[in-house]
Amino acid sequence: MNGPETDKKPERLADPPESAELYHYRIRFREGIREYAAFTHGAPLHRGELVMVHMEQGPEPAIVGGCLGAFLQPADKPACLEILRPATEDERSQYEALLLQEQEAFSFCQAQVARQGLLMSLVRVERFFDGSKMIFYFTAENRVDFRELVKVLVRQYHTRIEMRQIGVRHETQMLGGLGACGRPLCCATFLKVFDPVSIKMAKTQELPLNPAKISGNCNRLLCCLTYEYEQYKNVRRQMPKPGKTLDLGGVSWTVLQQHPLTETLTVSGPDGTHKSVGRAEWQNADANAPPEDSKTGMAPAASPPARAGANARPRHTRRRKPGKTRQE
Repeated sequence: MNGPETDKKPERLADPPESAELYHYRIRFREGIREYAAFTHGAPLHRGELVMVHMEQGPEPAIVGGCLGAFLQPADKPACLEILRPATEDERSQYEALLLQEQEAFSFCQAQVARQGLLMSLVRVERFFDGSKMIFYFTAENRVDFRELVKVLVRQYHTRIEMRQIGVRHETQMLGGLGACGRPLCCATFLKVFDPVSIKMAKTQELPLNPAKISGNCNRLLCCLTYEYEQYKNVRRQMPKPGKTLDLGGVSWTVLQQHPLTETLTVSGPDGTHKSVGRAEWQNADANAPPEDSKTGMAPAASPPARAGANARPRHTRRRKPGKTRQE
């Protein structure tokens, strides 16, 4: 016997001929959250159209955000989601009801959290399209005992309940918004993983160490600090280090500061005057300078003149202890 319809595998489109085009789209599963790349065969889709996407748990509805282009079908399918087909009228109605159910579940869960006095903040509720599972995303500073809350939610919705604790970065990723640059947040649009960010990256790029200017909506260091960090680090590695002496026009100048963005140096002269040196100048001066010690960054000291004779090292005589004589 065949199982229920929810247990059936999602129906895939038939493989088109090799000459068919592969359309790539941006899709999102809910309003206001990040977009994903997806592909489909056949007729082009329209912006804002509701489609069914192949997922592990079954077909899920998604909204088309825009077309990325049409390409000839490659040998291997791209590592992105697959759009099965446009949604039917019944599926569109079910999707609208699903959004209302998620809003109602969010309000109900918030009321239960306040009633039980749990120290947690609810972020979002997601319900699978087939109703087999509901995920409640929340943030909390410490571990939360939500066993009683789960029991209440199971009695209310008669489905599997998962409480998933997330960090502040993932919370901002879900809620979305605009950054200080005026564009949508990177984490809510294209970032898939959060790379480690340190204050050293801001220092390397000569950014003001003002928390208000280098922190994002999540009150953590900006993710975009990692974008150009390697480039700045490589440029600094090629430039003379602060404290090094450069011979510019027969005058010794000491490097005070590096400016990797413009590839210039601020140097100080013997009389205390400061000036800016371009890349061509410091490269020419650096090429004519003696090689530096890799540890100290300074030119090696001149070695003392060699002593005359083959065995120039002084001969040391061992002092004998009193009372002992050498036997011949």
